[in-house]
Amino acid sequence: MRNRLLPLLIVLMAAVLLALGVPLAVSVAATEQQRVVVDRIDDTARFAALAQFVRTLAPGDVPDGAAGERDDNLARELDSYHKVFGIRAGVFQRNDELVTSAPDDWQLPASGEVRAAFEEALLSRPSHDPEQVWPWQDRRLVVASPVIRDGDVVAVVVTDSPTDAMRWRTLQSWLLIAAGELAAMLVAVGAALRLTHWVLRPVRVLDATTHDIATGRLKSRVAAAGGPPELQRLARSFNEMADHVEDVLEQQRAFVADASHQLRNPLSALLLRIELLALELPEGNEEIASVRTEGKRLAHVLDDLLDLALAEHTEPELGLADIGALTGERVAAWAPAAEAKGVRLTGECPATTAWADPVTLSSALDAVIDNAVKFTPGGGEVRVTVAANGRTATVVVTDEGPGLTDEELDRVGDRFWRSGRHQNINGSGLGLSITKALLAAAGGSLDIAHHRPHGLAVTVTVPRSAPTA
Repeated sequence: MRNRLLPLLIVLMAAVLLALGVPLAVSVAATEQQRVVVDRIDDTARFAALAQFVRTLAPGDVPDGAAGERDDNLARELDSYHKVFGIRAGVFQRNDELVTSAPDDWQLPASGEVRAAFEEALLSRPSHDPEQVWPWQDRRLVVASPVIRDGDVVAVVVTDSPTDAMRWRTLQSWLLIAAGELAAMLVAVGAALRLTHWVLRPVRVLDATTHDIATGRLKSRVAAAGGPPELQRLARSFNEMADHVEDVLEQQRAFVADASHQLRNPLSALLLRIELLALELPEGNEEIASVRTEGKRLAHVLDDLLDLALAEHTEPELGLADIGALTGERVAAWAPAAEAKGVRLTGECPATTAWADPVTLSSALDAVIDNAVKFTPGGGEVRVTVAANGRTATVVVTDEGPGLTDEELDRVGDRFWRSGRHQNINGSGLGLSITKALLAAAGGSLDIAHHRPHGLAVTVTVPRSAPTA
């Protein structure tokens, strides 16, 4: 969620900064150019005022000494202007004839910006504002001003300025704006990181707690993590719900354990009376034998119910254990029972370490191997294989029994469920339920799949890494 929210906030803030920075950069460039243009207009207007009294600007002009001095003064002003600022300047008559210019070889071109400014000034108005010059454009700035005598335009003063200095100043201003935008972006990213952390921290804590509860750690609760008031209320509501669910489950477990425990004594007394009654009946009575069998089955169910309640309530004692050695012990323990039934029980149990409760894992393996031996016909084989798969260790038990259909495979492990084809085999239908509860409490799992060509493959998985606090 953070990976989706953070880029969205950054993109939005970048768009806002660009929306502010781009117009500012354009405005700075336009302001800088306008300042230069105004300065050039002032210069051309001053030169136009000097050029009004220059001789031979119009037919009938008569040169005299004062006029000659004014001609020299204008020429010196243009030459000094060119040398100091590097700006070309010239005075041109209406017929394009040069009056004076600096440098001396500068002539009025036949086309281009200088010609356009000259022709516009001939219409008795200064040239319009030049087109915007950007820092990457190597262009010049042309400004023209008419020389008016007796209400007529007799000549035009034209200045042609380089824009290197103006473009450099604009670029410097842009660099400052970019630095400011970058600093603002860094501050915005920092603020976005803080904001997303503040908003999402309660969500992460809630997600972790939910996962803990889903994996069997029902005492986990959402710790106070700040954040928006709505998420704080959600955390409190979640804790209240978890408390209620834990209370209900605890009541169910207590009821199952108490009921199993309380029924054991009356059932034991009943079985004892049945045995006493059997002494009064002829030996081999089928009815009393059936009653005995059902009584023993009921006692076995009560024992399994008590084991299930304890499995769901007891916290495992996890530690590093040699899964291979522990599995080898269980294979050796079940070998006599398998041999008595005519089933080959083999195991490949290399040394493999993992985090597990030895007692819990032993009980789970006992239940799985018991089922495999129980449902494998004589002459068949039950194979137990231990392997390490990266972060987990597995114990795979395969048998050659009748197996289950896909529909039955979906239900295997449900409490008290047994396949209709196996009702004549001893069992309560709680063995795999107890095994799943034991493994889940220790961070493991139990998976059941088809084994080709027939039978089942039961995989017991335990973690190889230490459990998180």
